[in-house]
Amino acid sequence: MPTPPENRELSPYTGWTRPHWEATADRLLLAVRPYASPGRALIDLPGPRPSWSGVRSDGLEGWARTFLLAALRVAGAHGEDPHGHLDRYAEGLAAGTRNPGRDDPDSWPLMADTRQAVVESASVALGLRLTRPWLWDRLDDRTRRRVVDWLLPALGPSPVDNNWWLFGLTVAGFLQDAGVETDRAAATVDRSLSRVEDWYLGDGWYSDGDNRAFDHYNAWALHFYPVLHAHLAGDRELLDRYGPRLRAHLDDYVHLFDADGAPLPYGRSLIYRFAAAAAPWLGALTGHTPLTPGATRRLASGSLRYFLDRGAADERGLLTLGWHGPHPPLVQEYSGPGSPYWASKGFLGLLLPAGHPAWTDLEEPLPAERADTVRPFAPAGLLVQTTAADGLVRLHNHGSNHVHSAEGAEDDPGYARHAYSTRTGPTGPPAAADNHFALVVDGRPTTRGPATPAGTGPGWAASLHRPLPGVRVLSATLAHGRAEVRAHLVTGAPEGTPVRQTGWATTPDGPHARLHPAHGYPAGHEAGALPTGETLQGPGTRTLALHGTTSGRESLFVALASLTGAPDPVPLTDLARVRVTGRTLHVTWHDGSATRLPLDAPEAGPE
Repeated sequence: MPTPPENRELSPYTGWTRPHWEATADRLLLAVRPYASPGRALIDLPGPRPSWSGVRSDGLEGWARTFLLAALRVAGAHGEDPHGHLDRYAEGLAAGTRNPGRDDPDSWPLMADTRQAVVESASVALGLRLTRPWLWDRLDDRTRRRVVDWLLPALGPSPVDNNWWLFGLTVAGFLQDAGVETDRAAATVDRSLSRVEDWYLGDGWYSDGDNRAFDHYNAWALHFYPVLHAHLAGDRELLDRYGPRLRAHLDDYVHLFDADGAPLPYGRSLIYRFAAAAAPWLGALTGHTPLTPGATRRLASGSLRYFLDRGAADERGLLTLGWHGPHPPLVQEYSGPGSPYWASKGFLGLLLPAGHPAWTDLEEPLPAERADTVRPFAPAGLLVQTTAADGLVRLHNHGSNHVHSAEGAEDDPGYARHAYSTRTGPTGPPAAADNHFALVVDGRPTTRGPATPAGTGPGWAASLHRPLPGVRVLSATLAHGRAEVRAHLVTGAPEGTPVRQTGWATTPDGPHARLHPAHGYPAGHEAGALPTGETLQGPGTRTLALHGTTSGRESLFVALASLTGAPDPVPLTDLARVRVTGRTLHVTWHDGSATRLPLDAPEAGPE
């Protein structure tokens, strides 16, 4: 399909308008058609391996997630469907639920047998809810009954205690609209929202479960499903509760997008790519957003173009398992060939009418393009740092862990690093970890494990971790402009224990990374480079590293770091100067401003 011509008058940053989104949705949907089963109930996409749920589950996933895209495309066009998307999915819906659980070419797996089917039931139900006048209402009674029978198990308690609770809520919302099992559906909505409420920590941030897991699931799941349900149900009470939370989250979230459109690659399920645009669109759809309409479209179109321009879809038009192109280390075991199509959520903006200001207003710049920013996300223990000169985003992590993090366990590269950026890493095993501080025991660097927040404030964040029994590391990051100060107070390690601080993992054509000793490392010591292989940004990365040794029961190590897209970065010592008195850091920045941070009580804040 031809791509519409760019419109740089309306969209000076991306060139894209609503017709580009519609054409892209159609192109993605047409590309998966050759992989449909005979009855069009499964979409078995090619891939390097099946997910841990098996091939049939993967086929359902391919169907359900592309059906959501078709639903957004057709609902956004008020039922106009020139490519006949819904007719095909109606056939598949009937075939898949005719004999569920059977081993034939079309039957869907039962939720009792395949836990992943619970996830896909949410996309099925949401797609049906969005397209009810053009699909559900036209099905015969027998097919509707079979579909309901297949969906009903999703109303039970979630088999996974995290954002999965919201899949049952989404199924319940559709059943309420359809007038089916309404009492049971209402109970599911209440139970699901009650459980998720336990994880709300304020300022728009949820943990994805009982552990401190903060990532893009906040935007594409934990806000997405409750707010969209409230909007579709016309439930003012729910929208008044969850809408302001979405607004608060977007006030932070918008800072996680690079000027080139990239969302920050941090956390898990990054193969969902431009699903990162779902929450900003949702804010525009419900009116709960701090973003202007022009900034909303600039963010969303920038994100979509970022991936499509870098090979997210292969020569067949299929979304790959990766970031730019395929990248196997990024793929979780639960992901199969159809998994990337959760990116369909990023097309939520098509529900906005063509005359909405989000489609008609002039694009506006993102925060990363407007001014240098250092901003703490206090509930999550995160610190975001952006620079307008290059539009680059960095995130310093002092509080987020994977849901399965445990002391002594291997670190998850998507969560355990001290820092992430939109243009670097993270590295993965067996390469050295980037942006990591470790003690080196018997030649092996320690892991970080769970990080416990130790405070945030203007321009800084701190955390604690215990890499070894009896050893505690209090870490702090201070940032200003593009300068970073990375400090680690090590307590309880035997004297002479080697330590290693690594910096940013950059590709040969990537940004410039610097790492310089400021305190605690040997006099005259300079960082050396470690080859760290391929990351989601490309092959041939190198990561700077500093080495030192502990000097007693308590040792403080401080380094200066920077990452910039500027062509000729100035020396780090011109950006920041560090003086240490006892446990207190005194930092003078390039513009003459100063920060004082005592590491014995970081929650007191800088002075």
